[in-house]
Amino acid sequence: MKKLVKTFSVFCILLLLLLLFSFSKKNEKPHIIFIMTDQQRGDAVGCTGNEAIFTPQIDRLASEGIVFTNGYSSVPSCTPARAGLLTGMSPWKHGMLGYGKVARKYKYEMPQMLRELGYYTFGIGKMHWFPQKSLHGFHGTLVDESGRVEQDGFVSDYRDWFKLNAPGENPDKTGIGWNDNTSGVYQLEEKLHPTYWTGKTAVEFIKNYNKVNPLFLKVSFARPHSPYDPPQRYLDMYDDVDIPEPVIGEWATDFASAGSKNPSTAFGDWGKEYAVKAKRHYYANITFIDDMVGEIVQTLKDKGMYEKSIICFTSDHGDMLGDHHHWRKTYAYEGSAKIPFIFKWPGNLETEVERGVKLTQPVELRDFLPTFIDAAGGEIPTEMDGMSLYNLVEKRKAEWRSYLDLEHATTYSKENYWCALTDGRMKYIWFFSTGEEQLFDLVNDPSELVDLSKLEASKDDLLKWRQRMVDHLSIRGNEFVKDGKLVVKENTTLYSPNYPEGEQTISIKEWGKLYKGVLDN
Repeated sequence: MKKLVKTFSVFCILLLLLLLFSFSKKNEKPHIIFIMTDQQRGDAVGCTGNEAIFTPQIDRLASEGIVFTNGYSSVPSCTPARAGLLTGMSPWKHGMLGYGKVARKYKYEMPQMLRELGYYTFGIGKMHWFPQKSLHGFHGTLVDESGRVEQDGFVSDYRDWFKLNAPGENPDKTGIGWNDNTSGVYQLEEKLHPTYWTGKTAVEFIKNYNKVNPLFLKVSFARPHSPYDPPQRYLDMYDDVDIPEPVIGEWATDFASAGSKNPSTAFGDWGKEYAVKAKRHYYANITFIDDMVGEIVQTLKDKGMYEKSIICFTSDHGDMLGDHHHWRKTYAYEGSAKIPFIFKWPGNLETEVERGVKLTQPVELRDFLPTFIDAAGGEIPTEMDGMSLYNLVEKRKAEWRSYLDLEHATTYSKENYWCALTDGRMKYIWFFSTGEEQLFDLVNDPSELVDLSKLEASKDDLLKWRQRMVDHLSIRGNEFVKDGKLVVKENTTLYSPNYPEGEQTISIKEWGKLYKGVLDN
């Protein structure tokens, strides 16, 4: 009897240890590897169906996670997009409604919140914060700011590294401006390119990481944002590829002659051949990044970290590349506002959604921070606008938002001041300064060629989406909505009252003076 009791006791102890181990593994905080690019269109990756681009490493990552086909950037230019990513907030909540300076401090900041949850936090590449070596909770950063100098004496880590590895050489030797739509081959050794530095620095960091803390690593590439300057061997991969021509909507005719022949222009018809050449170089830069992503993933596998990691791939906004005679970003259209959105979860997470599927729910940069907090076992603040992607991964029919808000304060022209709503199937755009509207059917017309807003057959849809816009903007007061109707604005609101460093509402004319050339950075 005693032997039976002893055997049973040992069995119970072993069972308890097994349960504790299982519980510990299930609740182990995953590493979080957040990889982002700058100005990469949502369709500029193979896993979304683009057969003209080579991204095998990113596609493989997508096959081991999920692709959100309706991923967006709510304020599609560099700094406000990064503010949304940093804070988990919508534009009105974090305060940046257009291109300005990311505030020095926010109530919620991704690196700081993860640090408080026990993570070692580190950033590599482009941050685009101010001051330029701000940490926002990172234990450390190594930055590439693409030559941007916004404070006296600032030199990026990449530029210092370049001086060490290429004494006397010019990192800008290729000669293409930061927002030019011209393209060319990188004029230095491939190993000096900022894409190489960012990728290899991330690989070296992971190899050397031996802390017991879970790791949050942000790897932020400065390309494919212009200059479109791939090394020759990557451009050669596209010699015989049929590159898609720009799409031109029936509503976009006037934009053909709206800009100058300056290569940093925001509008204009430069010809199909010119646009295709720019896109060919743009794609080649993405393939270069893809190789670096592959090296990062392989290093995680070599370290035994891959299965224990969340890995995300996204961008801050897109690039029009001549679509509708538009260039650069800040527009409501798919080329500008839609971004790659890939999420790979750890191996021990039980889910209803299978790996490799595509999900159509509208998601946005604000959703990453609450996802990471959720994964780390933290409590998502109720006032945070973003939602945890874990909800959609764990439960196939999880409750989700019906639609997303997008917007941008005045840029390039006084007419380009807008707010939009989309559920990934329809998109409604309201232009603040003119009172014009646009409505697109993204299912049957994903290139936004036909504006439905003037068609009688679409009247009911227009009224429905216009009312949604009224509801969305009502919180902002009579300057935006009065007597239940949308208001045409004479001033542009660059910062909301929620911006930590104060509200700034200025006239469109004054905006032009104050921010002349700011988007050239």
